Amino acid sequence: MIRTGVSVCCLVFLLSSTLHTGLSGPLAGKEAWDYVEVRDGAHMFWWLYYADSQSADFRDLPLVMWLQGGPGGSGSGFGNFEEIGPLNRNLEPRKTSWVQAASVLFVDNPVGTGFSYADGPDKFATNVATVASDMLVLLRHFFTEKKEFQSVPFYIFSESYGGKMAAAISLELSKAIAQGTVKCNFAGVALGDSWISPLDSVITWGPYLYTTSLLDDFGLADVSSAAEAVKKAVEQEQFEKATELWSVAETVVEQNTNGVNFYNILTQEPDEKVVALAGEDYISLQTRRHIRPLHGQSLSELMNGPIRKKLGIIPQNVTWGGQAEEVFSSMAGDFMRPVVDVVDQLLEAGVNVTVYNGQLDLIVDTMGQELWVKKLKWEGLPGFNKLRWTPLDDPVSPGVTGAFYKTYKNFSFYWILKAGHMIPSDQGPMALQMLKMIIQQD
Repeated sequence: MIRTGVSVCCLVFLLSSTLHTGLSGPLAGKEAWDYVEVRDGAHMFWWLYYADSQSADFRDLPLVMWLQGGPGGSGSGFGNFEEIGPLNRNLEPRKTSWVQAASVLFVDNPVGTGFSYADGPDKFATNVATVASDMLVLLRHFFTEKKEFQSVPFYIFSESYGGKMAAAISLELSKAIAQGTVKCNFAGVALGDSWISPLDSVITWGPYLYTTSLLDDFGLADVSSAAEAVKKAVEQEQFEKATELWSVAETVVEQNTNGVNFYNILTQEPDEKVVALAGEDYISLQTRRHIRPLHGQSLSELMNGPIRKKLGIIPQNVTWGGQAEEVFSSMAGDFMRPVVDVVDQLLEAGVNVTVYNGQLDLIVDTMGQELWVKKLKWEGLPGFNKLRWTPLDDPVSPGVTGAFYKTYKNFSFYWILKAGHMIPSDQGPMALQMLKMIIQQD
């Protein structure tokens, strides 16, 4: 029955070239997608939705690129159909789609993520420097092919590990624009629940869980001990070992909390618990913990079935999400490296930087985000710290606080209430309001 329902909805979706699927759906012919070979044997997939606004032409609205986490999570799948795209997983119009306010570009990165693919094991990226270099090739190609977007404000929005990649990409993009090798109107980067300083996240897991009554004194001691082991490895710059110890720390958290959901501490379901299997290597375990939730069975069936057919350019030997574990494994040595210095460079260069975080997120808890923000060497930080935050009403519940925010010069921070790691999924109206505030602040 589920497959039949999806097929019926998908028939509507596949006819979108001649029919309008609804207020939040794509306009006729207002989508585009393609591959870019960013290195020999390394192919990246992108999917563009032109802004669908009744009050403005797409040329008068910004372009937003969305980067998913993992690494290995697919933006063309999860970000698109579970968070901000015009249609949800059941191919019904999404009322809080970001396509109402901006054109949206989903890119499956790093190479091997989603519909992106690598021809061989040596083609996967092993660090964010390569990720940024690959993305610059794609963006150069995109803005050359889609000249109509060269002058519109261009923003990079991200989630989780996507934020770490977004920071590095933004810095390289700024340099490329200055050098004239990429022509676009780069307007800012937004880092959502982002893996900017992994250690600051890990060392605050214990205190966060303790204050939310998810650890007792014994559990706090266990989690703190596991976090200290991660800290020692990071301080010694043993980053691959730190990634493995991070996995151990997550297991300790699970054991002491009866399987808390790392993405939203209030939404644990019985089948969400991930228990380490005897003899299982940590890469496979982390793939099950953090990639598989982004590639759920129903989403995988949609992407590898009707969507694959719609797109019509996916090579026969490529499966959506088929190389996700290799993507994560290849990045393991770079995974725990911080990029706080990159954010500092962005701020000093005058790039608009926004940090936003979900109140109920554990994997990248807000306490950890605030820790690394306080370490910034940016000259505007003292001024930012002197500001009190401003409350924002929940868009669907006037009079009820949905978020707080602070803005000083080119830096903003949004605290999103009642949201976990995937803010647009948990609090869609609030996420859409935040988007509009960010892209209109200039």
